[in-house]
Amino acid sequence: MLTVSQALEAILQEVVPSTPMQVPYDRAGGLILREAVTSDVDIPPFDKALMDGYALRASDAQGGLREFHVIEEILAGSTSQKTLKSGEASRIITGGPIPPGADAVVIVERTKLIEGAPPPRVQIDESRVEAEQNLIRKGTVARQGGIVVPAGKTLRAQEIGALVEAGSAAPLVAPQPRVAILATGDELVPPGSPLGPGQIRNSNEPMLAEQMRECGAHPQPLGIAPDQPEPLVELIRQGLQQDLLLLSGGVSAGKRDLVPAQLAAAGVRQIFHKIQMRPGKPLWFGVYHREAGGRCLVFGLPGNPVSSMVCADLFVRPALRKLQGIEPAVVSPLTARIAHPFRMQGDRPTYHPARLFAVGSELRVEIVDWVGSSDLRSTVSANGTVYLPPGEKSYSLGDEIPFHPWNQSGV
Repeated sequence: MLTVSQALEAILQEVVPSTPMQVPYDRAGGLILREAVTSDVDIPPFDKALMDGYALRASDAQGGLREFHVIEEILAGSTSQKTLKSGEASRIITGGPIPPGADAVVIVERTKLIEGAPPPRVQIDESRVEAEQNLIRKGTVARQGGIVVPAGKTLRAQEIGALVEAGSAAPLVAPQPRVAILATGDELVPPGSPLGPGQIRNSNEPMLAEQMRECGAHPQPLGIAPDQPEPLVELIRQGLQQDLLLLSGGVSAGKRDLVPAQLAAAGVRQIFHKIQMRPGKPLWFGVYHREAGGRCLVFGLPGNPVSSMVCADLFVRPALRKLQGIEPAVVSPLTARIAHPFRMQGDRPTYHPARLFAVGSELRVEIVDWVGSSDLRSTVSANGTVYLPPGEKSYSLGDEIPFHPWNQSGV
């Protein structure tokens, strides 16, 4: 059997990053940027006011002048036609361009307009006026040609706004991976269904679908395949049209574990089957090459829900990261300190559900009660897994331990 690191290496060798594509900014949310966005202009493109008020020379106010002649009003989207002289001010709106000669804006709340013969006058009630107050200079945020959004970023609301401001209306992104999900087993019934004798609800499908969403992928559930070769292989063939196919269940050594044989019948090339870990020993991985071009990465996940979830996190997530061009593909574990004494014994490396929390600047981890790979309830109290090597070992309060956080797909 392969080790976890050997399995990861074998999987990533088969992953070919997807071809980037340009999409309109309003469809790019949640996708991974594959090419850095540089600005086609200075940002801001001109000196501009940050507040409504009056633009003037700070040195005038510092010299004791408190009353100014108002020579113009500058609105957002307009330009100043005059150069301010000593003793003059321009009424200005937030976002308006700073007139030549001005180097400060006094907010309107600290002023009083004096009506009378033109030009009108304004009194300022500002105890100290500093140069550069309430304005931002051209190019302060970014210079023309400078990187505004680096490659590899997941495009959230702020990245979308920043790239549009920089002049990019159609960024180059990784296409959203499509992941087919197929649960297997005669004992399964759909979510929400009443249970008959010997039946359980299909919890793996919605769980895996949400994991895939958290990885930036688009899940496409295929429902439940019975433990019969013909319907199983037909559903497998449907799933092979996507970028990834995840099957849960049917990959162990039981009489009705039909998945490996039916994957072979559908033309999927096996890369490995079974790895040295707990939970998740039965993991199966292979690759399908479509006649029309392209490939599908196939993961046969164990049917027990914690095994399925942990394998999806440790193996499917890195594959999706590489497919989307995210580096590194494998996220390094955090180092945390044990919050309570703990003793572990096992013949395989174990990824045990645990809860990470912070005490001041220190990361600590609490081992949650867990009774095995079918105990999904325990994971509700967890936010990741700790790595426990094989053999017998006792952990003391404060010992360091590797922690693998869940839901860490983006950068």
